[in-house]
Amino acid sequence: MDLTVNETTDFLADNQIDRLDRWLTNKLPDFSRSRIQKLIEQGWVQINGKICAFKNTKVKTGDRIHVTIPNAEVTKVQPEEIPLDILYEDNNLLIVNKPAGLVVHPAAGHQAGTLVNALLAHCPLAEIGGVHRPGIVHRLDKDTTGAIAIAKTDLAYQHLQAQLKAKTARREYLGVVYGVPKTESGTISQPVGRHPVDRKKMAVVPEEKGGRPAVTHWRVQERLGNYTLIHFQLETGRTHQIRVHSTHMGHPIVGDPVYGSGRDVGVNLPGQALHAWRLSLQNPISGQTIQAIAPLPQHFVTLLEVLRRRGAIPHPM
Repeated sequence: MDLTVNETTDFLADNQIDRLDRWLTNKLPDFSRSRIQKLIEQGWVQINGKICAFKNTKVKTGDRIHVTIPNAEVTKVQPEEIPLDILYEDNNLLIVNKPAGLVVHPAAGHQAGTLVNALLAHCPLAEIGGVHRPGIVHRLDKDTTGAIAIAKTDLAYQHLQAQLKAKTARREYLGVVYGVPKTESGTISQPVGRHPVDRKKMAVVPEEKGGRPAVTHWRVQERLGNYTLIHFQLETGRTHQIRVHSTHMGHPIVGDPVYGSGRDVGVNLPGQALHAWRLSLQNPISGQTIQAIAPLPQHFVTLLEVLRRRGAIPHPM
């Protein structure tokens, strides 16, 4: 498809859009920004007849943009009979309670044994998510447990993506952190991007250096001596967002091998004590609200019990 940068409609004083990926995302609302960025990186976008592989390239008035949408590849991921804990399912979507240790989709180092492999053995998935991520609308880290939504159809995928973008879908987490926040609640609004030194990690990074806006709301759920059970609500969904924001506020997630303090709490944890507790969204077809609650995994329950006993704290009614 061919597009042209128009000064009168594309560069409004209160909404400057000059980066190539942002400009294309604005022009092509059916495509997510991550999909646009992949098209750019893979050489499917040209500016004035020349391939442009850099997402942050500045566009200017009069530029002619050509975008080629490659044909969808046939899904190569193999179905695997892996047990699923299904919290909700209909003809368009399902919500699964993901256990710790299960990678969501195939990637380098994890070509099999993922949630996608298990899902393909259970039902057809929306192909629009990509060859290795069919139906995956949002992700959970390998050792983060809890509710994750998966689209069975392309219509459901687009609808759920739109809900996440419009912030009408509600994602709530429970996490145990080191220390005790001074206030009962708060909001962390700090951009998150790739760590400038350790490229395997994320960090709070200024937007001008590649960080993307990230907002996490939190409130104290229960004080546990020198630890705190916190309720988190995501407004955005950046990679490792809660883990990075928690560390930034001085209270890293207990058991986090990447961003945590490394202190032993006396409980055998598979990773960070972070659980996607409740997921609320609209049914793509009926419009009715779906609310799925994922029970806490046993290691999380054990951690809370140990911390309560250690501090002689009665369980709240």
